[in-house]
Order: sequence, then C-alpha cells, then structure tokens
Amino acid sequence: MWALVINPVSGQGRGATVGTFVAGWLAQRKIPYTIVTGNSSVALDDHLASFIQKFPDTNGVIAVGGDGLLHNILQRLIPAQIPLAMIPAGTGNDFVRTLGWDLETFDAQLEAITTRPPTSVDLGLVDGEWFAAILSTGFDSLVNEKANKMSWPKGPMKYNAAIAIELPRFRPRHYEITLDERTISTEAMLIAVSNGRSYGGGMLVCPEADVADGLFDVMVLHPVSKLEFIKVFPRVFKGTHITHPAVEIVRSKRVRITSDAVAYADGERIGQLPVNAECVPNALMTWLP
Repeated sequence: MWALVINPVSGQGRGATVGTFVAGWLAQRKIPYTIVTGNSSVALDDHLASFIQKFPDTNGVIAVGGDGLLHNILQRLIPAQIPLAMIPAGTGNDFVRTLGWDLETFDAQLEAITTRPPTSVDLGLVDGEWFAAILSTGFDSLVNEKANKMSWPKGPMKYNAAIAIELPRFRPRHYEITLDERTISTEAMLIAVSNGRSYGGGMLVCPEADVADGLFDVMVLHPVSKLEFIKVFPRVFKGTHITHPAVEIVRSKRVRITSDAVAYADGERIGQLPVNAECVPNALMTWLP
C-alpha cells in the first residue's frame, strides 16, 4: 500500500490537477494506494500519522506538492524510515530539480518509484528539524518574511515584489559562521547552507552541491553595492555567480550561524539565529533518475 499525499492548493491549484493524474496512473496499473490530504498542513500531518499507524509496512509515500509539503512531511517520515518520492506540483520544486526528475511529465518517475527500490540521499538537520534543499539567512530570509505577509501578487511574482521592497533598505549583517575546520567572522548579505543545488524555483545558489557527499556547500555572499547586487543577481539562475569575488563557498558537515537574523529552510521559517545544522548522510530513501 502506498500513501498518495496531495497538497491540493500547491502551485495555485496545480497540486489537485497533478494529484488526480497520479491517482489515475496508479489505479490504471492496479497499484494499491490511499489518498492522504487535508485542508491545512496540521490536518494533513494528522492524516498522514494515521496512515502510518495503520500501514507501518507501507511501500512508501508519493507526495504531490512543493518544497513546503516536502519539508513538513519529512518530519514525520524520517523517524519512521519510510521512503518518499516527490511529484513536483509546487511553485519552486527545488529538491526535485536537484534530484534530476522532469518537472512536467511524470510517467518515468512513477515507473521508477513503483518498480525499483529506493536510493538513500543526504538531508540537513537544523536544531532537530529536517530540511531537504537549503537553509539560508540574510537578504533572502527578509524577502521570505515580507512575501509571507503579502496577499498580492500571487505566485513567484510575490517574491519579485518583496525583493523590490526590501533591497533599497537592506544592510549587511555581521555573522559568526562555525564550520568543521574554521570559523568565519564576517559581514554578509546572504548565507546559504546547501544540501540541494537550488532554491526559489531554480536559483542555483550552490550549483555543485551533491546530495550524496555527506557535506553541505556553504555559500557566503560578502557585501557588495546595491547596484552590483542587481547586476550579479541574475547570474544565480545559471550558477555563474560563484566566480564573483564576493562569493565564497566552503564545504562542511556541521555549521553554526550566529547573528541577529532569521533563518529559513525549504522556504519554511526556522526562526531566529543562532542555528546549528548538520548534514546527515543517507537520511532519506527516495528515487533517482
């Protein structure tokens, strides 16, 4: 028995459409499944907990939604050691991008999920909370804070609007970053602790991050002028920003970040710094192309 977990409102309703497709795909092949959903993240989590209690030997969870759904259900699935496959139906879908699955057609992914054993990949653990893609603090966290309070515009444009609001008044902050082998004390505009390669719907903040190497790629953006930031920012979509002299990337299994700032992971609010994060090898069972 599989759990088909659907967030119907993800991707401005795309979750419901894709969820219907996946349910039909499974039914056509007579693969047993139970739909797990809810009208809130709390309700969905409760329903998933009930499913796990009823089917402790489940084949796994096929989740239809975005990185927010992924982040929430990881907290339930990792302790239970249940395999998870993400069918992308959110706004960003960054962990699926990192794994390498197609974002538009799902037949090959569903075929792999239902016919092959899963593979183990790394996850991040920040103060007891699991994350799949990227833990970050700095300018992008301020943008998230602003965007989460905005009712308009919808979708990705909300984040562009939040950037336009926050950038003129943004100031770099001082951070203490403790790594495995060194401590960095610096002013910075943004820090990304990366298990996955991208966030924000394809921004390749750490393009060489590997979900199977047991290490985070830690990107530090040292202060640049607002004009320089605007010039360099588009390069993040191709990952070419890493050659800029203000960008520093180091690898570390453990990271502690201290500052007067807020952290986000997988687009979800973690809270005020300091935070302590660890890359946990082979924490998640999933499927790769």
